[in-house]
Amino acid sequence: MANVGLLFVGAVLFLNGLMLLGKVDARSAAIFNLFVGALQVVTPTYLIISANQNPRLILLASGLFLFGFTYLYVGIGLLMGLDTTGVGYYSLFVSIVALGYSFTSFRLIGDQPFGVIWLYWSFLWFLFFLLLGLKRESLTTYTGWVTAIQGWVTGVIPAFLLLSGYWVPDNAQATAIALGAFAVLAFGGLWFTFRPKGPRRRAEEYGAGYAAGRTG
Repeated sequence: MANVGLLFVGAVLFLNGLMLLGKVDARSAAIFNLFVGALQVVTPTYLIISANQNPRLILLASGLFLFGFTYLYVGIGLLMGLDTTGVGYYSLFVSIVALGYSFTSFRLIGDQPFGVIWLYWSFLWFLFFLLLGLKRESLTTYTGWVTAIQGWVTGVIPAFLLLSGYWVPDNAQATAIALGAFAVLAFGGLWFTFRPKGPRRRAEEYGAGYAAGRTG
């Protein structure tokens, strides 16, 4: 059941990434955020109730609430036109707590790939904090690309592999290393492509454009 939820987490991240990139209308994206947010609240509630007080199962299910509340918060905020500061600072909370879930995945559960995936999510929700909480609008394009890519890498692909039985534990360490390397290369490359322009660079571009206008 949790794997089905993970599939749709990938879908909503992909959609939200496209929204940040200006490809999807915000109000239409809000509806899907509400759908997935509700799913990500109902699913862990059911899993915890049926866990028979098993601490490991409860731990695995509890992390889903972090995302369910995020999507509900985003969906309602988009529909009502609310200020983004609240969801931004909630994203900071999620980013910090995700580090704890990453640690438990590595040390307590022994799931190295999802230990790395939790680091992915911690990074992404920290970007949401910078963009929505601190209003760093210069990060919009970069955050949009990271969100859309993470939708596939941390949601759709792992969920499909888990549902189809192709998520092989024997390759856990290699999968974790591959995920880490991909994150460094992909998100590092995106940063150099879409990083915010500093005052000096903007001034240089303005000066070059002004000079071109004078000579054209």
